[in-house]
Amino acid sequence: MRGGSHRVGRATRKRRQKRESAFHSVSLSHQPQYVSLMRFLHQRGFTSTLLQPALFSDTGRGLQTLQTIKPGERLISLPESCLLTTSTVLNSYLGQYIKSWKPRLSPLLALCVFLVCERQRGEASDWFPYIDVLPTSYTCPAYFSDGVVDVLPAAVKRRALEQREAVREMHSSNQDFFRTLQPVVSQPTGDVLTYEALRWAWCSVNTRSVFMSRPSSSFLSGPDDYALAPFLDLLNHRPDVQVKAGFNHQTKCYEIRSVCGTPRYRQAFINYGSHDNQRLLLEYGFVGMNNPHSVVYVETDLLWDLLRGDKSLDQKIKFLKENHFLHNLTISSEGPSWRLMVALRLLSLPQTLYHLWRPVLLGQVVGEKTETKSSQIARALCQQLLKDAQAALEKISHLLAQSEQPIREQLEAVRALRQEERWILESCLTALKDSSHLHDDMSPGKTNDGALS
Repeated sequence: MRGGSHRVGRATRKRRQKRESAFHSVSLSHQPQYVSLMRFLHQRGFTSTLLQPALFSDTGRGLQTLQTIKPGERLISLPESCLLTTSTVLNSYLGQYIKSWKPRLSPLLALCVFLVCERQRGEASDWFPYIDVLPTSYTCPAYFSDGVVDVLPAAVKRRALEQREAVREMHSSNQDFFRTLQPVVSQPTGDVLTYEALRWAWCSVNTRSVFMSRPSSSFLSGPDDYALAPFLDLLNHRPDVQVKAGFNHQTKCYEIRSVCGTPRYRQAFINYGSHDNQRLLLEYGFVGMNNPHSVVYVETDLLWDLLRGDKSLDQKIKFLKENHFLHNLTISSEGPSWRLMVALRLLSLPQTLYHLWRPVLLGQVVGEKTETKSSQIARALCQQLLKDAQAALEKISHLLAQSEQPIREQLEAVRALRQEERWILESCLTALKDSSHLHDDMSPGKTNDGALS
């Protein structure tokens, strides 16, 4: 949860309000665990009359407004005493063990170990009211089974495997430190600080923390910008919502202000950032509806597969890599990105036109044959990615029929991503077809390859 957007017209706002009115919500504020959470926060100085926890039919848990939030009005103000940071950890019973350990722990690991130990303490923990409302599992790739990982898009699959490996490495490489904590846990450290427990804590911090830059501690290694924010972390993301968020050093509170306001009894949203759905799934474990930032990524391996007959492909790929043009190659519903088309133009050039590689990289458009070939490659990319998406969706349907929770929930998230991917690629193919027809109609003649235009 680390929170701009475009302005929308009256008609758009009315359509959105009509959609929202169809969603149902049920207050959670009277449930015992939320009563305990609010009591815990009130004891630490938090006062809230604007929001209540609720269950929404479209997003699950969230925060509902109890009165109209006006534009510019403060949505929530959470005192520093309610935030769980590395200061909390260093001042706790774990502090002496962390401070004396070398090499220094990362702030992320310190927070993860604290969460695991506090969860193991149960109701004896000061933070139990908060830990009690945290999810018991997540739909982040770190939790995905091998079968679910296999139906991810290639770019997401690679990063998902990296995420899983990062958590495994964090667990395996810190066994010696974990063993020093035996005096403060009631069971063997190997039974408390398990891979599964650390994975839960890692996902809790990564999906629910707010960005709050803090001075580096001499007892920790690396940037310290995580803060867990009870109650505030129930706010869900929506890409068209605009808020101002950050720690107010005068009030000593983490504050969020609404830019556009929210009507009474509606769900209050914040904006985690201009993230596409692949990133939202990787970092937060969900896929957003109607996300204007969503794209499909093109991996280098796919370019190799489609262009393997080109004898100069090695040199071209190397040139693109040296000039940092092989990352962030994307396709949107409106067509291939500028970066992707530049890369495809270069890959379409004959080997004899090596002298044009640099101009093409700078945005120069070369002859019509190259433009036509680069558009053909773009269509082939879309068609192959579309074929992969459709095959994955069929496999997901098969897996859903034979799976139970939590695998079903993981598969549903990936299915939503793949369905969006299919729509983007189909829209892009239509855009490329329309563009090709427009070019044919307007083209007055032919241009020789090798002449810059």
